[in-house]
Amino acid sequence: MTDTWQAYGETLTSRLLLGTALYPNPNAMQESIKASESEIITVSLRRQSPEDGGGESMWQFIRDLNKKLLPNTAGCHNAKEAINLAKMSREIFNTHWIKLEVIGDDYNLQPDPFELVEAAKILTDDGFAVFPYCTDDLVLCQKLLDVGCEVLMPWGAPIGTGRGIMNPYSLETLRQRLPNVPLIIDAGLGKPSHACQALEMGCSAVLLNTAVAKAHDPVLMATGFKQAVEAGRASFLAGAMPERQSASPSTPVLGTPFWHQS
Repeated sequence: MTDTWQAYGETLTSRLLLGTALYPNPNAMQESIKASESEIITVSLRRQSPEDGGGESMWQFIRDLNKKLLPNTAGCHNAKEAINLAKMSREIFNTHWIKLEVIGDDYNLQPDPFELVEAAKILTDDGFAVFPYCTDDLVLCQKLLDVGCEVLMPWGAPIGTGRGIMNPYSLETLRQRLPNVPLIIDAGLGKPSHACQALEMGCSAVLLNTAVAKAHDPVLMATGFKQAVEAGRASFLAGAMPERQSASPSTPVLGTPFWHQS
């Protein structure tokens, strides 16, 4: 039986979402996404600008991939700006899905929780399927669910840092307290092992861009992340052994003869 998950009524098999920015060239972007076997890719209206031909070449490469598009509101700093960009993206990319980013701090690119919740409510009421990029704060995540979000995208670490999951306790708490909500770890993952850890914790999926796009070999790195996500999910389903404070022999000693020399 195929292991699937759901996001706004869409049944998905891949638990790896990939971005389309920062690659050395369009061919590298296209081949990396193919290698990842991702079903969802993120696109930025501000980067692609297909409506005025500014990114027509890149936009053609994206269209050729035939993937589910998740436009984002990257670069927005308040609810009004994010809402306007989301509405433009809906018209241009022909999708009601939106990755909602409202940045509150330019140093660590941390989301503004107040503007994020406000924008999420307005967009949800307007028919959008909102994927909010948020911190791993439980109360914030509950507020986003209260205004209509069905998926959460908490960060692992600040965008582009590659530091991996900096606060496992908070993410484990989210998973335990919100067991039926799809959690997509977004931002800060730098190595396949980071993605594996997220899936081992029971998270639904991971979204990344820089770790693949800036690798020396983006296609090989995309393959590595695909395999890591599969390994992490298998570990979660199988039930990883609990950690112990003391050693425990893997070979049973009960009934084993011991020989003593006098």
